[in-house]
Amino acid sequence: MLAEWARKAAQLLAADPHAAARNAFSDQVVGAAVFETNGPILKEADLIVLAVKPQVMSAVLEEIRPQVDPRHLFVSIAAGITLARLAAGLPSRTRLIRVMPNTPCLVGWELSCFSRGPTATSADANHVERVLASVGHAFEVPESSLDAVTGLSGSGPAFVYRVIESLADGGAEMGLPAELALQLAAQTAKGAAEMVLTTGRSPAELREQVTSPGGTTLAGLNELAKLAGAEAFRAAVIAATKRSEELGRVS
Repeated sequence: MLAEWARKAAQLLAADPHAAARNAFSDQVVGAAVFETNGPILKEADLIVLAVKPQVMSAVLEEIRPQVDPRHLFVSIAAGITLARLAAGLPSRTRLIRVMPNTPCLVGWELSCFSRGPTATSADANHVERVLASVGHAFEVPESSLDAVTGLSGSGPAFVYRVIESLADGGAEMGLPAELALQLAAQTAKGAAEMVLTTGRSPAELREQVTSPGGTTLAGLNELAKLAGAEAFRAAVIAATKRSEELGRVS
């Protein structure tokens, strides 16, 4: 699932210092090798995914640096950690690609954007794109765009979940069973997103199609306007983007 070259779990290696995390990975990816330290990963693997919190990246790079060699391609999914910071913590000429994925990869609907470092090759980029595309869609972008990608598609699922939650709460308050209200809200969000992706029409155009003068949709949109509901989500993306920028400046 994670890559064309790793369809079999036995080809996957993972490391985590916490036993609970190792056990969880083993339960989900039966047959994969799991280690407490990173040494065995660097010894055996060619493509290394740095899937750690931004706050511990410097310590991880310091730990693995002595074992890095030219065959390694490093892929980082740590929010805000720039290619320059990664390069500074690893041997010169290390091939690096920075990725911003999102959690819908768990259901095959990932949207990832990636940027390659100056020493990464076109073959490296193609390899990583195939890996990412195996669980959704992937796009190469300039690194300068990755903070905004983080704020939008990286953090965005949480914002959409909040919309679904609020829609369902409204339905339940108006008398719908809670389980049905949640199903209606989630399917409505899914259907609306699919309309944007498949019709080629803008969200504004599609919104106008379901908004009749004096109708129910207009009443709801007017309430959103009064509460600055739509504006709040624009602000959320901006705030998440700025936080990603801040993380990138942390030494």
